[in-house]
Amino acid sequence: MAIGNYNPSMLGVALATSVVVGAGCAGYQSMAPTARWYGPTFMGLKPGSKQLALTYDDGPNDPHTLRLLEVLARNNVRATFFVIGRFVKQRPDIVRELVKAGHTVGNHTFSHPNLIFASAPRARTELRDCELALTEAVGEHSRLFRPPFGGRRPTSLRIARELGLQPVMWNVTGWDWNERSADYVEAKVKKQIRGGEVILLHDGGHKALGADRSQTVIATDRIISSYKSQGYEFVTIPEMMGQQAVSSQQSAVS
Repeated sequence: MAIGNYNPSMLGVALATSVVVGAGCAGYQSMAPTARWYGPTFMGLKPGSKQLALTYDDGPNDPHTLRLLEVLARNNVRATFFVIGRFVKQRPDIVRELVKAGHTVGNHTFSHPNLIFASAPRARTELRDCELALTEAVGEHSRLFRPPFGGRRPTSLRIARELGLQPVMWNVTGWDWNERSADYVEAKVKKQIRGGEVILLHDGGHKALGADRSQTVIATDRIISSYKSQGYEFVTIPEMMGQQAVSSQQSAVS
């Protein structure tokens, strides 16, 4: 029997709804690149900046990482590559070419698991083994880390920071992992840019070497040409982080 406004059945519904909503929010925060419940991650500058950062996941990948190198060199642009450790061990020569050309390389785990579902020991091993592969290939490198699929939770972010790694997400994506056309990738990117963004593209595929990223190479050339003509500057993630630090200092002084 209900007493006053108290209704047991309605309370049960409310509790169940709260659980579902909470689970949905937690899932969103685990996967959405711009979510920050589980800790701060770098994802670009304030809108309106004339800097853009091109980032590429899932390499190194023959031949498309090398073709990207040609496009970037022709346009005098430096980018950031988040590489998979097991591919680094197979093609350290490509990673060395990236570093030689002035690009930044970062950690994308050793085998590309979704860290939401990885135990703490597994997450630590994935990050550490990728670091070791990079060190063997190129020696000193950036301390940047991007979680596969964007998946993270407090434990994986804590482990990354314990290893001295800084998580980097994105706020623009070309949705190119499904081997979309260059027209599609370019249109997706342009629709999202407001200035100051970190752009996610792919030079490889996480399942195996040899993924076809030819359309991403074409789209990259077009995106660079379009935004350079509008006065934008393409920078690496460390360069963009440096600009953020300068802006923060200036804001604090003023």
